[in-house]
Amino acid sequence: MRVDARRMVRACRVPNGPVTMEVSIEGGVVGAAAWGPGAEQALDELPELLGTADDPDALRPRHRAIADLHRRFTGLRIGRTRSVTEAVIPAVLEQKVTGNEAWRVFRNLVRRFGDPSPGPHRLWLLPPPQRLTATPYFDFHAVGLERKRAEVIREVARLSHRLDRVDIESASRSLRSIPGVGAWTIAEVRARAFGDADAVSVGDYHLPKLVCWTLAGEREGGDDRMLELLEPYRGQRGRVLRLLELGGLRPPRRGPRMRSRALERI
Repeated sequence: MRVDARRMVRACRVPNGPVTMEVSIEGGVVGAAAWGPGAEQALDELPELLGTADDPDALRPRHRAIADLHRRFTGLRIGRTRSVTEAVIPAVLEQKVTGNEAWRVFRNLVRRFGDPSPGPHRLWLLPPPQRLTATPYFDFHAVGLERKRAEVIREVARLSHRLDRVDIESASRSLRSIPGVGAWTIAEVRARAFGDADAVSVGDYHLPKLVCWTLAGEREGGDDRMLELLEPYRGQRGRVLRLLELGGLRPPRRGPRMRSRALERI
């Protein structure tokens, strides 16, 4: 995916086939074009991706910081892709590593096992599930992925027929059956694939500190305290987290940073 202030280009697989879609905005008007066998379907589903079914007014701020962010990002809409496999693979790559490391592994994965996307934009598609399932775990080492996460991705790919294009609770149940997929990963998928405005990624390295600092002025805090502070926003907790992340607020840094590692160089 490529994104700038006025344009998004996205490559993905839909049931009708691979597609590259370009979405732009000019003068408050959205325009779109698409290439590939899945073009018509992707354009039909574009309103969902852009969050037209989302209701930002459902949020009732209880803290000044949230009220300010809600006004500042008044155009925020939480969209949905309807593709669980597409959401869960990056989420698995993000487990217990830095964002930069996860991005590097994702890029390596799509370049090594994926396909060029249709159209003029020269993006890459995630590998199809059957290719991931057929790839032995040790071949993932070359892209920077250790056996544990590689096996999770292979199992996700094997069960992709039970994950994609189903309702949110059915997908969540199927994900819970996969060893290595826990509450954090499921929350990330619920937010990305289904636009769940209440999804809370329990187990995140940064979120509890961000929530505790912004909502209570506390320099330290864990998941339990984060959930306590978010409870008044139940139903909209994921939207609150999204606003906090967009706002760029950060608690004072204490302790060592997470270190990056390049497994493919070992």
